[in-house]
Amino acid sequence: MQGAALQHHPDKVPEEQRAQSEVKFKQVTQAYEILRDDEKRQLYDQFGMAAFDPSRGGPGDAGVDLNDMLAQMFGMNVGGSAGNHGRPRRGQDEEQQYKVTLEELYKGKTVKFAANKRIICSQCKGSGAKDKVKPQQCDRCKGSGVREAYRQVGPGLIRQEVLPCDNCDGTGMYYKEKDRCKRCKGKRTVEDTKALEIYIPRGSRQGERIVLEGEADQFPDQAPGDIVFTLVEEPNEVFTRIGDDLSAEIVVTLAEALTGFSRVVLKHLDGRGLHVDHPRGKILQPMEVLKVAGEGMPRKRGEEKGDLYLSVKIEFPADGWLSDDDTYEAIRKLLPPPGPLISAEEVDEVEYEAGADIEEMGGRSGHARSGMMWEDEEDDEDQGGPQCATQ
Repeated sequence: MQGAALQHHPDKVPEEQRAQSEVKFKQVTQAYEILRDDEKRQLYDQFGMAAFDPSRGGPGDAGVDLNDMLAQMFGMNVGGSAGNHGRPRRGQDEEQQYKVTLEELYKGKTVKFAANKRIICSQCKGSGAKDKVKPQQCDRCKGSGVREAYRQVGPGLIRQEVLPCDNCDGTGMYYKEKDRCKRCKGKRTVEDTKALEIYIPRGSRQGERIVLEGEADQFPDQAPGDIVFTLVEEPNEVFTRIGDDLSAEIVVTLAEALTGFSRVVLKHLDGRGLHVDHPRGKILQPMEVLKVAGEGMPRKRGEEKGDLYLSVKIEFPADGWLSDDDTYEAIRKLLPPPGPLISAEEVDEVEYEAGADIEEMGGRSGHARSGMMWEDEEDDEDQGGPQCATQ
């Protein structure tokens, strides 16, 4: 866009083309300002170039058509405007979040619901007036549908804004109460309930968007926008998802870890039980991970799935479970013997406390890990990272 402005700059063309170039340069500059300013872009989408017409209260040249200009220069299109040769401008999209469980993402889901939306009044065809009543231009906005307003944005700072005209609801037309459509009361649209349906494909992910094209509110002289649902994945008590892979924890007894087992260890997201046959002689270690290929999340294309990672938790028996001396000695003989003895010149008998928390290490010396960080580290994090001390 800046390149186009330079191309049409009056100083870059012969003198006989300067007048025409000045007009084109002004148009390109205004189009660039509208594109890079979100508020101006929104006004253009809603009211066309009438929002920028000085004679109608706007700040610009109503003869400029942003779509025509971009199409001529770059082949671009940003949506219709009131002066774009019959092409309707597009209404705003309606965006909302949709919470979905991991089970639903695993199996896929079809959701049917009733949506309340505004549709163009069928009685007046969106004019807002009774039959045969001629439209009257709004005196307040002179038919532009917009008005100027001033808003204080700070001490001594006033900002000029262009807003929809509250006298005609942004339509540019005004009707006396007796001339208004009886069904829509001159609003041009009415409330309606429509049955809609969205399909969430199996394997969909957090943050994906489901789009219902053209199902947003309807307004005269513009194409309706879309309803957009953004998926929000709810946490699962058993499974954790990373991409197409899943992880879960399984609990085995000490006997199973030592001697093997053959049983269902987990109920999957689709209700299937997963059976694991762990052979005898292969010892399971605490926190060992078993990888089950092809039992992760389904991929959206094809029949392939990710993998499932099972983290093994070994459940040890409670204290005092082995009270019989004969059984105790028998188990000691069955288990591997202790490691090599440690020799030392002097040996002290020490007492110990079971179940200690490693996060308390260093607490009495001011270096406790129990809070995961020191107070000054918390302050650093609030300020965006570690801060260097000044000397």
